[in-house]
Amino acid sequence: MEVDKPVETSTGVPELPGDAARLGSALRLAVSRMARRLRQTHAVGDVTLSGVSVLARLAGDGPDSPGSLAEMERVRPQAMGATLAALEERGLVRRGQDAADGRRVVMTITEEGRRVVLERRSESVRRLADVLDQEFTPAERRTLASVMPLLDRLADRL
Repeated sequence: MEVDKPVETSTGVPELPGDAARLGSALRLAVSRMARRLRQTHAVGDVTLSGVSVLARLAGDGPDSPGSLAEMERVRPQAMGATLAALEERGLVRRGQDAADGRRVVMTITEEGRRVVLERRSESVRRLADVLDQEFTPAERRTLASVMPLLDRLADRL
């Protein structure tokens, strides 16, 4: 078996060829497992992850058009239409007209939608916090906290 030879990087820190691919694979697996396990705790008939994502975006950014939401969520307009229809049917969003352009449709989160976002967020955060408190040392939690800016930057670039 051939051993990879270190390559000098622009930072001067040697890096083995393929490290980025191995790290990418490990990150994808870990993030997928965490997301799957957090999803598994939600009741049947609960709002889908895509629905919660749209609700969170509307709660944070304010009203927006279906097309813009589809673009930001990186889904086809038809998929966004189905998500919004399901949310609207449950009373979590409402359809309205853009004040500046009456021909343009905008979606707004309702108070019930805000409640769903807070409950989902609270439940997931509680589960994560419980595991972090029970299974990780203070030093390990600090290490995880120190990489959060890097993970956020990675998510922004994807």
